[in-house]
Amino acid sequence: MRPPEERDERTIAPPPPHPKLAYKRIILKLSGEALCGTEGGFGIMPEFLRAMAQELAEVHQFGVQIGIVVGGGNIFRGLKGASAGMDRAQSDYMGMLATVINSLALQDALEKVNVPTRVQTAIEIRQVAEPYIRRRAVRHLEKGRVVIFAGGTGNPYFSTDTAAALRAMEIHADALFKATKVEGVYDRDPARFPDAQMFRTMTFDKFLADRIGVMDSTAVTLCRDNSLSVRVFKLTTRGNIKRVVFGEQVGTVIGN
Repeated sequence: MRPPEERDERTIAPPPPHPKLAYKRIILKLSGEALCGTEGGFGIMPEFLRAMAQELAEVHQFGVQIGIVVGGGNIFRGLKGASAGMDRAQSDYMGMLATVINSLALQDALEKVNVPTRVQTAIEIRQVAEPYIRRRAVRHLEKGRVVIFAGGTGNPYFSTDTAAALRAMEIHADALFKATKVEGVYDRDPARFPDAQMFRTMTFDKFLADRIGVMDSTAVTLCRDNSLSVRVFKLTTRGNIKRVVFGEQVGTVIGN
């Protein structure tokens, strides 16, 4: 008998890739806060979820194979729990479960705009999602389904940035897209310094040497060692994901 998560599968031809796409298979890293619309906010705001789903649906129609890794900071952040005295491993597992909640919410929003979606979790919760299996994830992408990777890496002490970099390697993504609250990578904090200058391109070594906080060093080192470029751009600017997949000069490109 087929597993429960496969019994509702229908054969739907995926949209053909647009000939001008710069990236045909991507991993998009979203923060948990992206689902509630505010940095450091709590919960999930349906209007932000709907807007994000609509934009991803437009990109999906161009034939882009989309994998998504979403954080859980809008519900529970492992490092914050550890800093308050909780056991770090226990706290991180709680954070992983928060990413599952966000992933299910995003799946619901995408399916409401007719985008076929699967959630795969690094922590097995078969009643609500598939376990993470690399070859099955690739097959879903090839069939035109968006795959949301939940549960981080499945191990404590690793961030969802690192999970996004790891999944990008495993599915052979063309690039890792890091959607943030600012336009790209700056020489200093643009919220505090109005004259901060944004980099259009940056090497991995400079990113690591300057200790830039857009992504954690483990994720960036993994991308550097496997020659996977990272695109950093502002999520809330309407149409930015589409612009980036078509190779427009949006945000910052980090590479070797």
